[in-house]
Amino acid sequence: MSSTLTSDLRDSFAQVSTATLTTALFKRGLRNQFIQDVRPLREGRGNMVGEAYTLRYIPAREDLNDISAFRNPDHPQRIAVEQCPSGAVLVIDSRKDARAASAGSILVTRLMKRGVAGIVTDGGFRDSPEIAKLDIPAYHNRPSAPTNLTLHQAIDVNIPIACGDVAIFPGDIVVGDDEGVVIVPAHLAAEIATEAVEMTVFEDFVTEQVLAGKSVIGLYPPTDDQTPIDFAAWRVIRKR
Repeated sequence: MSSTLTSDLRDSFAQVSTATLTTALFKRGLRNQFIQDVRPLREGRGNMVGEAYTLRYIPAREDLNDISAFRNPDHPQRIAVEQCPSGAVLVIDSRKDARAASAGSILVTRLMKRGVAGIVTDGGFRDSPEIAKLDIPAYHNRPSAPTNLTLHQAIDVNIPIACGDVAIFPGDIVVGDDEGVVIVPAHLAAEIATEAVEMTVFEDFVTEQVLAGKSVIGLYPPTDDQTPIDFAAWRVIRKR
C-alpha cells in the first residue's frame, strides 16, 4: 500500500463531503468518480477515509466454485480479508450484481478487528443488519442473503477494478459519507483535499448568508466584488 494518505490528508478528507469532492474533481476533468448505486448500511457515523485495497469477482463457474472453495487458504476473498492493510478500505468489484453477497458479517467483523477503515461493494452483503451494527463503515447496493459462491468467483486482489462504474486503482483515496462513495486518484489527493477544505469553508459562509436572507446572485458563485471582502472578514471572525 502506498503512503499517499498522510494523517493530515486523512483529517482533511474526513471533514469534506463527497459532493464537494466531486466538484473539485470535475474542475480537473474527472466526471465519473462517484460510485453508482452504493449506499451506507448505517448513516451518521462520519466520513470513511482510506486507500483502496481491491478484490475482484468474476461470474462463478460451477466446477471451480463449489462450497469446498473456502477450504483453500489462498482463496482470494480470504486473502483480501487477511491482507487488507489497517486504515485502508476494501473495495469489491461484484459486477453490480447483488443477487449474491460479496461478504457477510463474520468477514466484515474480521476487517473491523484488523483496523480496516471500511468496506465497499457494488453488490450486496449478507447479514446486513449485523454489519450495520459494527464499528466499521460499510457500503453496498442492497441486502443479499445467498453466499457469493452461488454467483461470484473471487479471482484476484489488489489490482485495478471497476466498482459501480468507476475505475479504482490500488492506493486511490476512498471517501464515503451519507450520500455515497467517491474515488480520488492518488496523485491528486493533496491538491483535491486542500481545495475541498477551502470550498467547504466558503460554502459554510454562503449558507450563513443565505439563511440570513441574502440572494445567491453574486454570492454563489462570488461574482459580486463585495463577496470576497465579506468572506475574508467572516473568516477572521470565525477563525477559519
